[in-house]
Amino acid sequence: MPNIHMLPSYALVLIMAVSVAAADGERPSFTSIPAAQIADRVGRLPGQPPVRFKQYAGYVTVNQTHGRALFYWFFEAIRNPDKKPLLLWLNGGPGCSSIGYGQSEELGPFFPQKGKPELKFNKNTWNKAQDSYNFLIGWFRRFPQFKSHDLYIAGESYAGHYVPQLAEVVIDKTKHASDDDNINLKGIMVGNAVLDDEADQKGLIDYAWDHAVISDALYHEIKSKCNFSIANLTKECNHALEKYFDVYNIIDMYSLYAPTCVNSNFTAVSKPFSHLKGAVPRLISNIDGRRWRALAGYDPCASDYTEVYFNRPDVQHALHANLTKIPYPWTHCSDNITFWRDAPTSILPIIKKLIAAGQRVWVFSGDTDGRVPVTATRYSLRKLRLNIKQDWTPWYTDKHQVGGWTVEYDGLTFVTVRGAGHEVPTFKPRQALQLVKHFLQDQRLPPHPF
Repeated sequence: MPNIHMLPSYALVLIMAVSVAAADGERPSFTSIPAAQIADRVGRLPGQPPVRFKQYAGYVTVNQTHGRALFYWFFEAIRNPDKKPLLLWLNGGPGCSSIGYGQSEELGPFFPQKGKPELKFNKNTWNKAQDSYNFLIGWFRRFPQFKSHDLYIAGESYAGHYVPQLAEVVIDKTKHASDDDNINLKGIMVGNAVLDDEADQKGLIDYAWDHAVISDALYHEIKSKCNFSIANLTKECNHALEKYFDVYNIIDMYSLYAPTCVNSNFTAVSKPFSHLKGAVPRLISNIDGRRWRALAGYDPCASDYTEVYFNRPDVQHALHANLTKIPYPWTHCSDNITFWRDAPTSILPIIKKLIAAGQRVWVFSGDTDGRVPVTATRYSLRKLRLNIKQDWTPWYTDKHQVGGWTVEYDGLTFVTVRGAGHEVPTFKPRQALQLVKHFLQDQRLPPHPF
């Protein structure tokens, strides 16, 4: 399977489009199926349990001149796929895989297992922006039977940039697109999302102190030496931030209360931020660190099993992946993407534009994530200066438990997920499924036990 090394000018490599259950819609009938769609049909993966839905995987060319293509994995809804909307899921990084994380450890139907060749069925499955837009155009041409379906775009982490940017391009392009290339985008949802550098940095430090991760002395040192509203941080600030990141060499930044992976075969994960010594970039949001850590959750070594499975030649063959036979292993994230300087400092102006265009916008946050913490998200949303329609309200799961809290703004809904880390579907799969269903159906989460 490919990774970032194959696409020199774009950070996102793997795209996963998923159809999920929600409000009904209609689609026209098609008498012929494109040959490319037939070629992308995935029969059965090695070790896959029996399922009652179709799946497809392959490459969609987004730039013929430069030979760029994006990989996708598409799952039809289990029931009535001809009447369900489409959800495109993007993971962050930059340079991290939506297949490795989103499909295989969060919301997809199949999870690799420790020491077993079989896949485990997930009962809670959710069945450069221009390049991503070109991907969507190419994908709908390959799957014309889904052309009239509502489309929603969702993602987490640095997809807080990808998702709104792609939605903006879709809206702008659709104004002048032909009927054949019209995309029926209805909304976006981002979780634990990088939205605004200044708010993210301030929230990162405040959350760590408030959750007893750093000392009073270090907290006050950072606050006195760092001004996150300026582009270039001082040497004194960088030195203080190095001490801050040292703490996350011994606990999991992405889920404060989860165990860390101690798999001896992946020794690098024990020092996830050791590479930052003397090289703290101008903005902390330019550091993801996932390629130096194993994903935490119920099994903190889940990422190890995923990499073993997707590096199997028979699995790559079944997915129509790695057609160029790259000479290095597939990994969750690319080591080539470390620091960069061309990212916008804030995505909030695009969020405002999407709200003004009538797009449904939901922002959710797992409240035990230290990487893009709920505190940072609240600071970012405060900068939007939106009117509050319904303030801090609990929402409930079907187990009569509080799943988190919601704030409903004019044009935007904010949701916290209690006890979830950076990858909400990994830690709270039932709550994540409930969240996405209500988002797609445009319904408030239940404010009372049911």
